[in-house]
Amino acid sequence: MRPDTPATPAENESADHVAEAERLERTAAMYPEDAEPLLLQAAAHYELAGARERATAHYDALLASPDVQDPALIRALKASNLWEYGHEAEARAIITGIRTTAPREPAPWVIAAESLESHDELDQAHETFTEALELLITQSERESGEPPYAKHPLLLGRHRVRRLLGASHDDWDALADRVNRASVSLDELHDPKRLWSLGSSNPADLRAEITRLRAELGSYREALSRPFPVAVLHWPSTEYAELLSAYPSLTSEYPSYEAHLSSIEESLRELSASGTGNLGIVTGTVPSYEAFAASEGSSPEDVSLLPQYATTLAARGRAATWPPAGDGGCWCGSGTSYASCHGATA
Repeated sequence: MRPDTPATPAENESADHVAEAERLERTAAMYPEDAEPLLLQAAAHYELAGARERATAHYDALLASPDVQDPALIRALKASNLWEYGHEAEARAIITGIRTTAPREPAPWVIAAESLESHDELDQAHETFTEALELLITQSERESGEPPYAKHPLLLGRHRVRRLLGASHDDWDALADRVNRASVSLDELHDPKRLWSLGSSNPADLRAEITRLRAELGSYREALSRPFPVAVLHWPSTEYAELLSAYPSLTSEYPSYEAHLSSIEESLRELSASGTGNLGIVTGTVPSYEAFAASEGSSPEDVSLLPQYATTLAARGRAATWPPAGDGGCWCGSGTSYASCHGATA
């Protein structure tokens, strides 16, 4: 098994995940049109709580629905979950089915390949990643070296598996190096021997490994955020005032409220112009931001927490779609329509 396999959750943490899953179930019952993403989140919380049978029940119910939107993704999640609690044969059969049907989205391929990888089926994982890349990455994307972000995990995962197999670099690995956004090279991040340094008594070795692990964790967080809206953080005026009153050092990030609002619209327009879809805005509150900082073992004054906080809110379904409809209310809370407020110059 890979070293990043999660440990069994503590009892209180497990209860928290079950409570969140049950809350999502209630929300799904109230809003059936959004049931699929809500129940997928609920299933993920059940998995984290160790209640894997309940997660499987959600996957089965969604697959049985005539309105299922993304069956390949759900099957991949079901397979990964089944394998974790002893149903290896069924999981393998589902993964084989995914490879046979060849979905046109990268997420099912990534989940299936990583499930194989996490159970030391490295050759099969390598084949799965490679099949997906050959199917999904176009010749123009290869030549430009800029495949869409959603396809990056296929390149990075295949690179990681090839390092574990001791394979030499090929053209796909070169493309993976180009899309790598971490501050550490992929060869370093995916070096099978790097964990040996964790047993070293040399502080320099340990510091170097911590730096590599932080870079890798940052990449994972960024990748995980992408199935959810790419969200920009908005502080309402009262929260903005409270935030800077409590943490004046954040003035460097937020010099004025007007600049804060303008930067949100400018950032979203730049993302849209670059081809990024599924954009949104998340609204922050000081208490939840402080709780997030505490959970990260950091200080709210750490500006690097702000984008992580936005990603976490988006992953929890808190993002409002951007841009609003032209006659809809502006996201800034002014009470006027978006078309006559921040959307006026769109």
